[in-house]
Amino acid sequence: MTVFDLPDVTNLIHTALAEDLGVGDLTTRLTVPPGVRARAEIMAKEQLIIAGLPLVRRVCEACGRGATVEECVDEGAPVAPGMIVARLTGPATTLLAAERTALNLLQHLSGIATTTADYVGAVAGFGCRIVDTRKTIAGMRALQKYAVRCGGGFNHRIRLDDGILIKDNHIVASGGVSAAVMAALAGAPHGIKVEVECATLADVREALAAGAEAILLDNMNLEDMRTAVRLVGGRATVEASGGITLESVRDVAATGVHIISVGALTHSVRAVDLSMSLYLER
Repeated sequence: MTVFDLPDVTNLIHTALAEDLGVGDLTTRLTVPPGVRARAEIMAKEQLIIAGLPLVRRVCEACGRGATVEECVDEGAPVAPGMIVARLTGPATTLLAAERTALNLLQHLSGIATTTADYVGAVAGFGCRIVDTRKTIAGMRALQKYAVRCGGGFNHRIRLDDGILIKDNHIVASGGVSAAVMAALAGAPHGIKVEVECATLADVREALAAGAEAILLDNMNLEDMRTAVRLVGGRATVEASGGITLESVRDVAATGVHIISVGALTHSVRAVDLSMSLYLER
């Protein structure tokens, strides 16, 4: 099963279509004669990394029978302006009903992949990973994290049940960094690292002394990041997070951290420009 076959994705497609179509496409019903067949092309209007093409087929299938979709490029491939990424054929009513939902999803996921690739390219040569966060749109997490992978990035936790990340509020609720780390280590499932968020160098020292296996440097300046990497000295994985932009990410990588997490990959990414043009089938 691929990400596109997940029940959550199927539900998302049906919800999006219901939201867009209502009880039916009034304009198409009034202007397009029944039985008209057409072909369509989805074209890139800018340089991008493509992600989500299989959703075009899934959306067309949900709109009616008889439509076929040819994917013209591979997922994760760079696409130049003017390139055709997919060709569609079938009843004009189906293609018109599917158009906006298919493009919305494709533009959003390709935007994530494109932005991720920009971040990955910016840290080339430093050996650190660009990862996402849980700052995703409700119902779209699986697709958004898939798009990050298409752009060359990596996924952090998918859900709260597949990793341990002790954050500031956990520290407050548990009574301190040491108490939180030791409790997590005592109950952690086999193979799951205990990571703790550290806002200060004192937090880093305390987390290391308690046995933390990964340290997240939260909103630290570059000088403190470099000092933290030296303090850790290879005893734990070091992650940097908090307000990291495309302009600053290379300087962060140069501090020696192993991972850079970027919420902006999913929570505020710009949709790329793709368009669909329809032609009568001759």
